[in-house]
Amino acid sequence: MSSLARWCHRHRLAVVLAWVGLLVALGAGVGAAGSAFGNSPTSQDTDSAKATALLQQAANSAAGKSGRVVWQLSGGGPVTEPATEQTMTDTLKEIADAPGVASVSSPYTPVGKGQISRDGRTAYATVAFDQEVADAQIDHVKDLAAEPASGSLHIALNGQAFTVNPKPNPVADAMGIILAFIVLLFVFRAVWVAALPIITAVVGVGTSAVAVILLSHVITLSDTTLTLGSLIGLGVGIDYALFIVNRHRANLTAGMTVPESIAKSLDTSGRAVLFAGLTVVVALLGMLTLNVGIINGMAIGAAVTVVLTVLAAVTLLPALLGMIGLHVLGRGERRELTGEARRRSSRRPGLWARWAEQVQARPRTLALVALAVLVALAFPTLSLRLGASDDGNLPTASTNRQAYDMIAEGFGPGFNGPLVLAVQTSDAADKAAAAKLVTALEKADGVASASAAPMREGQRVGVISVVPTTSPQSAATSDLIHRLRDKVIPPAERGTSMKVYVGGVTASNDDFASVLMSKLPLFVLVIAALGFLLLTIAFRSLLIPAVGAVLNILSIGVAFGAIVVVFQYGFGAGALGLGAGGPIESFVPILVVGIMFGLSMDYQVFLVSRMREEWAHTGDSRRAVRVGQAETGKVIAVAATIMVCVFGSFVFGGMRVIAEFGVSLAVAVAVDALLIRMVLVPALMHLCGRANWWLPRRLDRALPHVSVEGPADEPAREPLPVREPQTAGVAE
Repeated sequence: MSSLARWCHRHRLAVVLAWVGLLVALGAGVGAAGSAFGNSPTSQDTDSAKATALLQQAANSAAGKSGRVVWQLSGGGPVTEPATEQTMTDTLKEIADAPGVASVSSPYTPVGKGQISRDGRTAYATVAFDQEVADAQIDHVKDLAAEPASGSLHIALNGQAFTVNPKPNPVADAMGIILAFIVLLFVFRAVWVAALPIITAVVGVGTSAVAVILLSHVITLSDTTLTLGSLIGLGVGIDYALFIVNRHRANLTAGMTVPESIAKSLDTSGRAVLFAGLTVVVALLGMLTLNVGIINGMAIGAAVTVVLTVLAAVTLLPALLGMIGLHVLGRGERRELTGEARRRSSRRPGLWARWAEQVQARPRTLALVALAVLVALAFPTLSLRLGASDDGNLPTASTNRQAYDMIAEGFGPGFNGPLVLAVQTSDAADKAAAAKLVTALEKADGVASASAAPMREGQRVGVISVVPTTSPQSAATSDLIHRLRDKVIPPAERGTSMKVYVGGVTASNDDFASVLMSKLPLFVLVIAALGFLLLTIAFRSLLIPAVGAVLNILSIGVAFGAIVVVFQYGFGAGALGLGAGGPIESFVPILVVGIMFGLSMDYQVFLVSRMREEWAHTGDSRRAVRVGQAETGKVIAVAATIMVCVFGSFVFGGMRVIAEFGVSLAVAVAVDALLIRMVLVPALMHLCGRANWWLPRRLDRALPHVSVEGPADEPAREPLPVREPQTAGVAE
């Protein structure tokens, strides 16, 4: 690493220009090719997936998008009132004649009379679009549908075609960067210390963003990949650069020259950054083992972002540090480098040094308190329920939410998410059995209505629509899906060749959640085992990795607890403009596990690597733990504050999925850095003493040797004499 640092310092202008050139070249590629984001299949071996495949095969083509136009009269009058009927009939005719529209089903026809609620106060029309409809054509239909709206006539839109996806809010994103700059400036009182980590992170994230856009032409990536990558990249990028800059400043104040300090910083903290970045990338790519399309794309996109931010930290940052020289220090610090000030021998212990002494003095008490707090914060995880948010979770001002509420009021909550049963038949007996199934479905608990579409001559796949009595997100609807599959459908199939599969959007979401929930415990255990192995290699210890693995799981539990409280229970979601409470997006916990594992490992690596360095020089475990905590406490606290600012800013972007990531990661990072790394880890290490650094000789020889904090990593054979602080209660 020192050789790389010296090369980047000598060729600093070339390194900076190379990064600028890379960014410009990739940007030109995006300008020429554009993006190709899309959603990959979520699951291919479920009941709902089989139903979808059968229905598409029966239709012989993929249907175009469709949406609903829903209306009510504000006074509660009937929508069949002549003036209203004439107005909406004319509007629907205009929509039917609009470019890109395949058909419009009006409630004011004999066929469409079921599209008027029983109380006559709510009506809807279904608009089906051509398969290749353009966004501009859909926007034109939206304008036509909204034209007749007035103080008495309320019109709202929902459905796949009319879904309004919140756009990323650049102001909210920039706010996180601004807050990070303010935190750095306030703590270090030097403009360049505040600016360099942000410049490095922004360049790394910007380069990765255009790279991911180009990558979308090669693999399937969802349109949230960019936002998720920015969220992770900015957080880790600023932190990684900060750790190197902080070490560089310490080296300069100790009397090193700028080139020497850059080389030493990269050979110590730079190694830790590489190792930490590797753990994040490994955790993200570990999600590929789940083999879930949407998660694969997000994991790869985020991993690319982390790789480029690490690369920027170990190449671009040394070049920039060489350019600014001693200006990385404040004016007062630069003045102190002259004369006898270089040989300052002592200072009054700082806040983190005093706190480290308190942890050493009362390890058992503080460990128990920290554990109790962590368990309390993670407790809501036990009620975690996965699913998919829909229009019912949107803010009440949204037209999609208003249409959802009007449909629920007029036709029942289950009408917003009907179940679609694909019925595979081969003869007349099967068709008769399908008719009996409809009767059985109508009598089933939790079913509001069931109806079968007429089958044409020779048609082999029939369609039964089942409207639940509960909303698509309700746990009762999920229970209904399982009850139909396990108890209602099997008796109807018995003695026939008929096969029935429960599908539709609601069933697909439920199946996807079930698949991921079944894989989540194993994935957590695999991630914990992976963390144990990496930390064992890094620190030549069994106890430290074991403690780290358990605490990583607790940290992930805190992240889950936070999203359950805010987004499932709904506490604070409305105030944040994120709508009502509901199930957590199915893929969010999986990604949070991977991301939080990496971030937790980051802080563990930076904390324990400094302890390991001190242990190597003194052979005194208590001193190593205290000094490591004292010297890394400030930078870890600042790094965590920056991550909270960055992650927290994404909560206000208006995107529920990204907000779930923002809340869970911001809360978990704050708790992980300040409670786990600054209280629980050092307290447990004080209680364990020299056992922290024990590793069987055979295992030591078998494992590869990786130096996280530089080559001088072997512990001293004999402890050096160390003067311990006089504190009471050390033997507690």
